[in-house]
This record gives sequence, C-alpha cells and structure tokens, in this order.
Amino acid sequence: MSAPQYNGGGFGGQPGQGYPPPQQGYGPPQGGYGPPQGDYGPPQGYGAPPQGYGAPPEGYGPPQGYGPPQGQEMQMQPTQQGGPVGAPVQGEDGDWMGQVAQSQVPVDCPPGLEYLVQIDQLIIKQKVEMLEAVAGVMGYGFETANKYKIKNSLGQNVYKAKEDTDCCTRMVCGPARPFDMAIYDNADQEVLHLTRPLACQSCFFPCCLQSIEVCAPPGNTIGFVNQKWTCIKPKFEITDGDGNVALVIKGPWCTYSCAGDVEFKVMTPDESVEVGRISKQWSGLLKEAFTDSDNFGITFPMDLDVRCKATLIGAAFLIDYMFFEKKANNESDGAGML
Repeated sequence: MSAPQYNGGGFGGQPGQGYPPPQQGYGPPQGGYGPPQGDYGPPQGYGAPPQGYGAPPEGYGPPQGYGPPQGQEMQMQPTQQGGPVGAPVQGEDGDWMGQVAQSQVPVDCPPGLEYLVQIDQLIIKQKVEMLEAVAGVMGYGFETANKYKIKNSLGQNVYKAKEDTDCCTRMVCGPARPFDMAIYDNADQEVLHLTRPLACQSCFFPCCLQSIEVCAPPGNTIGFVNQKWTCIKPKFEITDGDGNVALVIKGPWCTYSCAGDVEFKVMTPDESVEVGRISKQWSGLLKEAFTDSDNFGITFPMDLDVRCKATLIGAAFLIDYMFFEKKANNESDGAGML
C-alpha cells in the first residue's frame, strides 16, 4: 500500500523533499511517491481499512448509525395497526383503506370518520344471501338481515355494515321494517349507528314519513335524514344533529331500475346547485331479477364535513329500503311516492 497523500498546508507545514508538486492539469506525480523524508514518518493510527467501514479515528466515539435519507422522513408517517399511513391494510375479506395522516384529521372529527376526509366517492355493495335468493326463486318470502361493504373508488373496504333486526320483523314488515344498523371499521369497532323507526312513506300519510338517525360514535347524534311530503318525486332533507338543513336530496318521478342507474340528486339547501348524487346502480339482469342485492354509488364534495358525508351514507340505506328492497322477491320500486 502506498503512503497517504497530503496536500500542501493541510496540517500547517511544508511538504518534504520527497513530495514534488503535481504537474499542470493534476496528472499523476512523476516517479511515484517515495518514502517520507526527514521528520515525516508514517502517520499513526491510520492502518489499512478493512472491507466495509473501518474503526473511527482515535478520539471519536462509535458511530451512531445512519438515519433515513434526507426528505424520506416526510414520506413515512406514524404507523398504526402495523402499516404506514396510506398503505392498504390486508384483511380476511380483502384490502382495507389505509390509515389517514393525523395532520389531515379535523380536530373535532368523531373517531372512525377520519377515513372520509380523503374521499369524495363511496360504493355500497350489498352481500348476496344465497338462502334468500333460493327462497325467492321458490316463491317463499324469506328475509335475512342485510349486510353491506362500503368501499372507496379504488375498491378498498372502508366500512362494513350489518342490519340488526329479528326474523319476525323482517317477515311481517318487509322493506318498511324498522331497523338498527351498525357500521364497523377494519378493527371491528362500531363507528356509525343508524336507527330507522317504523313509519309510512306514501304521500297519503304526510304525518308519519320516513326518517333515519345517524350517530357517531353510537349515542352521539350527528345528523338526520328526513323524508319530505311530496306527491310524485321523492325528497329528503339532510340535517345536522340540531336539525339545521345542510343538503336536500331529490329523486326521480320513476324509481324503476331497468337496465340503467336511478339517480337521486344531492342539492344545496336552496335546491339551486347540485353537489353530489346517490345512484342505484344496475347490477345485471340475473342479479336484479332473483336477488335484492343492490349496489349504490355516493358522490359528494371532498371538503364536505365528515358528519354530513356519514349522514349521506345513512340516506343511501334509507333510499335502498324505501324503493329497491324486495319482499318475497317482489319489486317495491315504482312511480314516485304513490
């Protein structure tokens, strides 16, 4: 190994006689480097470095390790449930939406609704119950409790919902049945609770119309969906927990879903601007004919309050039961509110 190179003045002295200056252009020194002359002995403490990182010079403590590259820290957020923020969470029933960065969560956001901060579209898919489908084909009006998956536009699960009713209520009341519905996140924590009382929906009974209460967390009311009296086109009001109107939903005069989507427009309180939609999506001839498994799409502004977004989820469920739920495989959709 050749002796280490010193540049002039690096340690405050002049180079020895055996260190001629390099040629113009900093080419290799002429004649090579001979052994140091005079008082320049071999440097102490600088042996040949082993493969990899050698020991630090005398006087310095052990290396403290290397942190992530500069700029990488901003990309990795605090983790929760074993994964970084934004990364999908693997579950038994598919991918779930990843955690939301704490900096994006509103201060007064109810727990579990932070997922709605980054969402402007939801897809609600009802689970097909084979027992109910077979009973419907055979002409029996057997009803099971409805189950749903609520997904984002990427197909990742955001929530799952399950109706809580007894068999007698489902068989007697059919689609008009009162129910409680619990909505869970990927940790099986109930983040939303919907309550629908028993009521009428026909225009001939204006004093006892449909409604649904939305709570998040359970026991804390954040909004209501209230049916308004109309003769033909269905109409609903979305209110906050104090009853203040935030949005209005206007449906079509005909709710028959025949090879196409049925659109319910989400409007501003003065009904002048459309800000979103609740759409009953056509899911195919066989599925529509032999099951009451429905798919819904919900769109709303990204910056809409998460409580209002959650109340729109409740509105989609109410619309499903009022117009598209079947009893004994018989369609309940029809012409407006008649």
